[in-house]
Amino acid sequence: MNLEFTPEEIAFRKEVRTFIEENHPKHLGDFGMREDMSPEDMTAWHKVLGEKGWSVPAWPEQYGGTDWTPTQRYIWSEENARANTFMPLPFGVSMVGPVIYTFGSEEQKEKHLPGIRSGDVWWCQGYSEPGAGSDLASLKTTAVRDGDHYVINGQKTWTTLAQHADWGFFLCRTDPDAAKPQEGISFILIDMKTQGIEVRPIKLIDGGYEVNETWLTDVRVPVENLVGEENKGWTYAKFLLAHERTGIAGVARSKRGVEKLRDIARSEQVGGEPLMDDVDFARKVSQLEIDLAALEITELRTLAGEQAGKGPGPESSILKIKGTEIQQRLTELTLEAVGHYGTPMYGRMEVPGNNEYAVGPGHAQHVAAAYFNMRKASIYGGSNEIQRNIISKMILGL
Repeated sequence: MNLEFTPEEIAFRKEVRTFIEENHPKHLGDFGMREDMSPEDMTAWHKVLGEKGWSVPAWPEQYGGTDWTPTQRYIWSEENARANTFMPLPFGVSMVGPVIYTFGSEEQKEKHLPGIRSGDVWWCQGYSEPGAGSDLASLKTTAVRDGDHYVINGQKTWTTLAQHADWGFFLCRTDPDAAKPQEGISFILIDMKTQGIEVRPIKLIDGGYEVNETWLTDVRVPVENLVGEENKGWTYAKFLLAHERTGIAGVARSKRGVEKLRDIARSEQVGGEPLMDDVDFARKVSQLEIDLAALEITELRTLAGEQAGKGPGPESSILKIKGTEIQQRLTELTLEAVGHYGTPMYGRMEVPGNNEYAVGPGHAQHVAAAYFNMRKASIYGGSNEIQRNIISKMILGL
């Protein structure tokens, strides 16, 4: 694999960097997922990219993709990570969009793909249930055919940002008597304003609100919202999860995180010396960088395979496992680096009843929150234990 950039690729990087510098919404600043972000904030960059034609670079050109090479897509992700932009939410762009243009009807493509590209339509995911997380095939939500509609009843959980969603894509059981549970599931698109849908917040331990439980009670959905064939939803779900797991790797963001970690460790002192000079801490950072470099090569191979017409397969499970483990180690080391400034009373958080800020350097802001939030990364998208089972079966043949 040639890792040297061509003059054309160097020129492309310059074009991308200039575009980001000139067009990324200034009010977003140096992005971080903050509680004060409005839905408009979260879609601001997406809409700019939609106007440019760069919001869905991984899509086929006929559906609005950029026809970029794997190297160009790699450069694109690196430059966005460098600028710390708030990228388009994955539910439309990386998840349901590819399902629709691969398996959906022409009417579904015409109706839904433009809104996903532009960022005007917000999507959420209805997969997990209280009794069906990593064991997703045991889901209980039902869709019963009634003329030209499905009547849907059930409960979904962890529906991220569903409080803002216009549409959702849901896995529902359409054949309760199927020989295997995976064979009786369908993939259905649902307008979130439909009568009978209730979105209830799940407040996190830090008071944040980004996930929900979603109740569906006698929700009537037109049969035309079924994607592909009835009872074939498990096939489409696996296809979607492969795309999701590839994106979860987050190599470019982790590389930027390591740079930030090194900067913090150079400024924090231990015994009067920079933390980065501590042999044990430096060793942990170096090992993290080595593992990240290996993951980066794996991601590039996956991108090259996609360019050759090979969609993401079981190798996406490798990206998911290593990517999330690296993200967790990175946030753990960053929290270790800021020390007691990472506790809630520090990190420039406002003191209740006072307009002053608590003592603490700016780089400690949100470090603890990022650490705790990242604990979920090895669970969502299919737990890492499940991913190891997939690798054992699909790659090793065990």
